[in-house]
Amino acid sequence: MTREVRRLPSFGVQVLIGMAVGLAFGLAGRETGSAVLGETLHTMGQVFVQLLKTLVPPLVFTAIVASIAALRDLENAARLVTRTLLWFALTALIAVTIGIVLGLAIQPGLHAGVDLAAARAPSSSGSWLDFLKGLVPANFLGLTASTTIAEGRASTGLGFNVLQIIVASIAVGAAAVRIGAAGEAFLAFNASALAVFRRLLRWVIALTPIGTAALIGDAAIRYGWGALSTLGAFAGAIYLGLGLVLFLVYPLLLAVNGLSPLRFFAAAWPAIQLGFVSRSSIGTLPVTEEVTEAGLGVPRAYAAFAVPLGATTKMDGCAAIYPAISAIFVAQFFGLPLHLADYGLIAFVSVIGSAATAGLTGATVMLTLTLSTLGLPLEGAGLLLAIDPILDMGRTAVNVAGQALVPTIVAKRAGILDLDRFRGTAEPALQPA
Repeated sequence: MTREVRRLPSFGVQVLIGMAVGLAFGLAGRETGSAVLGETLHTMGQVFVQLLKTLVPPLVFTAIVASIAALRDLENAARLVTRTLLWFALTALIAVTIGIVLGLAIQPGLHAGVDLAAARAPSSSGSWLDFLKGLVPANFLGLTASTTIAEGRASTGLGFNVLQIIVASIAVGAAAVRIGAAGEAFLAFNASALAVFRRLLRWVIALTPIGTAALIGDAAIRYGWGALSTLGAFAGAIYLGLGLVLFLVYPLLLAVNGLSPLRFFAAAWPAIQLGFVSRSSIGTLPVTEEVTEAGLGVPRAYAAFAVPLGATTKMDGCAAIYPAISAIFVAQFFGLPLHLADYGLIAFVSVIGSAATAGLTGATVMLTLTLSTLGLPLEGAGLLLAIDPILDMGRTAVNVAGQALVPTIVAKRAGILDLDRFRGTAEPALQPA
């Protein structure tokens, strides 16, 4: 007598189930006002994101050092890097153009129900000087300590700047390769460490359905959609722009390059979905890199470089659509005219300045950088903070999709994409072990 073995649903289906369960719990918690349920979902979601973020520094460092060692064997390594940056800029330019057109067409600043008294300067802002200083690692691993005071209690926590980690790891990897035989032992140890961290990543990824349920439930309880009423035109313009980029521009770019949009979204959806509920490109980074390699067929040596770089500089949601529409909103709300040169500056900041968001509160920093470059009042950012968490969900989903899209297209154009894996005829992606 043979015993029938029940197979679990695919990983993508598990995540979808988790999202549905979390939404049900969130709506129930919002309806009943259960503080216990809300706190439980919030804690579970934060623990899951914290586990992912814990793996980011060692994964990025070891993966990029390993990719530098592997890229030395590729004749077109420099061309891959150049093409990646060009595609980052091209897609950002398309996204910011869509944002400008929507801002002018919908005119959200003329249809706002928000009170002028809500205008206030944000606690943090971005500048070009901060961006330049942010490129230089403050220490070997780009770690930073910050102290916050809440309810009379001071707490100190460690953070990290991924862009600084990338800079440091590129330097270390290049040095290890350059010194020849003396660096081989270090590269072998780094490869072993990378394998260990990847195994840890798979264990954390196995918790994604639970983490997704907790995060979407927490979002439903905390934010809801009621706050959108006063800024409905603005929120609508943002989500319309995000939808056009995600479901029109990206599929067109994939189709033009001979890639199936359906296959791309099927493989990348777990990362896009996690980005939506977690609101963190950095927290989603390990999953984004995993789906880019295992699901989309991008070679590990290239993906290990391109995806972390994209997580800090490739932000079509936070750094292109959002600041473009927001800047137009602020100008319209305060009755300040924008000229053709101003729209050019918006595009310039979106294409060049998105790296200024690395390691910081991305959307706020990028918005204030755009407003200060245009000479618009920074207090306008305070008008938009009330609904920022709701908008941030869509922005991050588009960011993550773009971070997987560009390496896939570049790899395809360079002839190094594993088409069998992309088409789904190889081993399935994201099977936790």
